[in-house]
Amino acid sequence: MTVRPMCLIATVVLSVTVARADQIAQGLVFHDANGNGLYDQGEPPIADVMVSNGRDITRTGADGRYSIPVDDDSFVFVIKPRGYRTAVDSLNLPRFYYRHNPGGSPDDGFLYAGVEPTGDLPASIDFPLYPQTERPGFDVIILGDTQPYNLAQLDYMARDVLPGLMRATMDTDTPPAFVISLGDLVGDDLTLYEPLNRVLSLLGVPIYNVLGNHDQNYLSPDDDHADETFERVFGPTTYAFQYADVHFVILDNVNWQGFDGLGDNGKPKTRHYFGGMDPDDLAFVTKYLNIIPNDALVVMCMHIPLDGQSRFVQMREKAELLGALSTHPRSLTISGHTHIQRNWFFGGAHGYHPSEPNQFGTQEHHHFNAATASGSWYNGAPDEFGLPHTTMRDGAPNGFNIASFDGDEYSIRFYPARYPESFQMSIFAPSAVTIGERAEVVVNVFAGGPLSKVEMRVGRMTGAGHKWTDWKTMSFRVRPDPFYLAVKESETADAPPNGSTMPDVIDSHHIWVGPLPDDLPAGVHVIEAKTIDMYGQEDVGRRVIRVDQ
Repeated sequence: MTVRPMCLIATVVLSVTVARADQIAQGLVFHDANGNGLYDQGEPPIADVMVSNGRDITRTGADGRYSIPVDDDSFVFVIKPRGYRTAVDSLNLPRFYYRHNPGGSPDDGFLYAGVEPTGDLPASIDFPLYPQTERPGFDVIILGDTQPYNLAQLDYMARDVLPGLMRATMDTDTPPAFVISLGDLVGDDLTLYEPLNRVLSLLGVPIYNVLGNHDQNYLSPDDDHADETFERVFGPTTYAFQYADVHFVILDNVNWQGFDGLGDNGKPKTRHYFGGMDPDDLAFVTKYLNIIPNDALVVMCMHIPLDGQSRFVQMREKAELLGALSTHPRSLTISGHTHIQRNWFFGGAHGYHPSEPNQFGTQEHHHFNAATASGSWYNGAPDEFGLPHTTMRDGAPNGFNIASFDGDEYSIRFYPARYPESFQMSIFAPSAVTIGERAEVVVNVFAGGPLSKVEMRVGRMTGAGHKWTDWKTMSFRVRPDPFYLAVKESETADAPPNGSTMPDVIDSHHIWVGPLPDDLPAGVHVIEAKTIDMYGQEDVGRRVIRVDQ
């Protein structure tokens, strides 16, 4: 990739050519039978395939042909239909689009280069498709914020998270169909796209990418041009595709407010954005939802969550988007960005008014804010292999998720980095108590949420085997994770672990508490916690304690 010198900062106040909207793109969608990427005489056209310019949607006719208006800064892309795949490049990046930008990106003075001039609109923009078998039951890897700021952190990711990802894709006869990477692919240095893509290409499945706030050209004067380096590498920032029975929408909801000067470190300031949707993106989403069946499962992936505590962690058009999704009771939205994990549910007070309940029997919309691969930005004390623990602020380890689909239903499973898949919770309790002492047990279920059920019991070994107390339901609480709190309290300003302080403590939204029985006899006991999540997945965790006289 070309890196532009960071000079002539004033040139970011530039004149942008007024786009012409009187052009018509046209072309053919066809079965590329010989696999050369080009239309050859006799190859079958594919009818009734959707093609978009990022706002409007048209369909191919019986002859496989389409036409759609474009301006001088447009994408034209095919919406992959069920039973077909698009082309992918050598790095497993889907190539389903054409960028029309005759003059190229107005990026003089930008730190990173955008799109090269594309020239005149081609006479025919053709899209090859390839038949593939798509089972109703399939998996998708959900990868949050890989976000390396340098090659050393990319190496952390490759040694920490990638082995688990490769087990998911290589050590099975039915690997996930594809990866969705939820934005903040890199940490401001856009030259890291190429080495990151090479690392993730080892997974051997297509990788669909979301734009994050750290994936932008911060020298851009406006939102229209901040994403052009991303677009050069990955293509459009809002698009859709179908796989089996499920419709996927990739949504750009990062709104850059323009170059905001240099910080004390001499680099462009990075916090001049908010969570929001461009009108064209909202129009595209609304039109797409109006086209597809109302009983179809829609999965919409974005970077910034629908809700949060600041303009950096919420989307302004939440009500409009939830209103549009109301036509599809079987819908799910997924985000990254926060470097925590949380299950949200939104109802009528937030603009969501479905006509039927979801798969959980409620009339609420499920928004999943996914754990990140980078955790707490690769901070934390290194282990014996030199990898920082990078625990997230809610007490969950870094890692990734796998979403499993079966028709119009789904489930999500968390996979912690460096731990076995069975490590789904932490149990905090005193290492030792005296007989009759009252103590609290705190269980952090890393992917838990309001619909999870958590119980605990305590057991000890007797001559007749284990003797257990009765199962007791634990109480849901929103509070800090005690393990993370201890890590943060032990941190010293003059010698932070790994040379960088951990982020501040926050309330975790997957904590359950319960009292330790105060009538336990002296001896060694095991605390056993059991959780059943909203999908019916059951997990057990254990912790040993000692009761002294």
